[in-house]
Amino acid sequence: MNHKNNSRHIHKFIIIWLGQFISTIGSSMTSFAIEIWAWEITEKATSLTLIGFFSLIPSIIISPISGIIVDRFNRKLLMMLGDSIAVITTIVLLFLYQHEQLQIWHLYVISAINGTFNQLQYLAYSASVVLMVPKQHYTRVSSMDFISGYGSNILAPPLAGYLYKIIGLSGIAGIDIVTFLFAITSIFLVKIPQILNQDEEYLNGENIWKKLGFGLHYIFARKSLLALLIANLLFWLPHDIGDSLYSPMILSRTNNDTFVLGSLAAAAGFGGVIGAIIVSIWGGFRRKIKGVLLGMIGAGLSKIIFGLGRTPLTWIPAQFCSSCNFPLNGSSNDAIWLAKVEPNVQGRVFAARSLLLQFVSAFGLLIAGPLADNIFAPALFAGSRLAAIFGNSAGGGIALLYVICAVCMFLVGVIGFYIPLLWDMERILPDYDAECAESIHSK
Repeated sequence: MNHKNNSRHIHKFIIIWLGQFISTIGSSMTSFAIEIWAWEITEKATSLTLIGFFSLIPSIIISPISGIIVDRFNRKLLMMLGDSIAVITTIVLLFLYQHEQLQIWHLYVISAINGTFNQLQYLAYSASVVLMVPKQHYTRVSSMDFISGYGSNILAPPLAGYLYKIIGLSGIAGIDIVTFLFAITSIFLVKIPQILNQDEEYLNGENIWKKLGFGLHYIFARKSLLALLIANLLFWLPHDIGDSLYSPMILSRTNNDTFVLGSLAAAAGFGGVIGAIIVSIWGGFRRKIKGVLLGMIGAGLSKIIFGLGRTPLTWIPAQFCSSCNFPLNGSSNDAIWLAKVEPNVQGRVFAARSLLLQFVSAFGLLIAGPLADNIFAPALFAGSRLAAIFGNSAGGGIALLYVICAVCMFLVGVIGFYIPLLWDMERILPDYDAECAESIHSK
């Protein structure tokens, strides 16, 4: 009976996953087209990085509150709300573009609105996984999410790059709207389990500030979880700085060749899908922390090679190898958090984790553009010795910053093996269901 219930829940998850996958393809096409449009208008890295920055700021502000909302309200409706808002903002984008009124600042506002509701949807989706899928499949399910993300990169950028010259931003936005309808329908058709929160103090008696701080307190009270979070923060800060500069670096070095940019995105997609399929079949290391750290090392090393390259012959294999590592890193990391945190508080804890990660990412996005445009590019123009390695164009300055970030990513993974609190965390901190079993036996 349990086996049948588990299979039924997995099938429900796959239906939702498939709808999100189709929607992600449309969203990726629109994002790619917007990047091309914004670069054609400004030719400034800062313009592109600020789009990401404004998408994060509102979600940082509401992150603790969103955790409470996810723990207390219907997660299915929250997921549908996130997709519905995305449809509305895409329609607004389409209207402005068709009437030749679209400006860069409009993209900042739309990004801010989408970022707010994407936060709710992401937390509701993440917290629903543990209720729909058996524990032994956490890593595989997480790797399926990477297949969705990277799989869209295989199809979306080359397709968007081709269609952009034919139907423009408006046509691509129209495709995006249709794909969102698939996502909303898939969620509507599936019954998502809703956990009954038994924490009466949380529901009735806690002060609102204690509610907002619960997730942070939970993590800080468990030093191994805190060590894992710090490692993630130190890894994703340089990653997000480099990643935000990836498109302007390639466009600068290739004279705005959108085909090369799309091909690199496809290479990243193939690498991510291959990595996710391997993890999905294999299940990852028994010690999940090993997958987290090796993923960091592999990604950092590949990005160093990518930043040093100047042609697609170097970029494409380096991008492929880099993306292969993220499913291992991400699915291993997710499996640890899902196993260590009780389901009835996951919304608040995951919101706290997301808050800190988003804050670091927003900081990286805020400084990335100015660093590239005002410091690194002019430094290489001035005839630095590093110009022999990276070139003295604007793309060369961005490449230098990109490599520095990649080295930092690599070092975080290496150093993590020598920190006992992190390396031994799975032994130090028991799984939440093991704690429950021990409590029952003690009674």
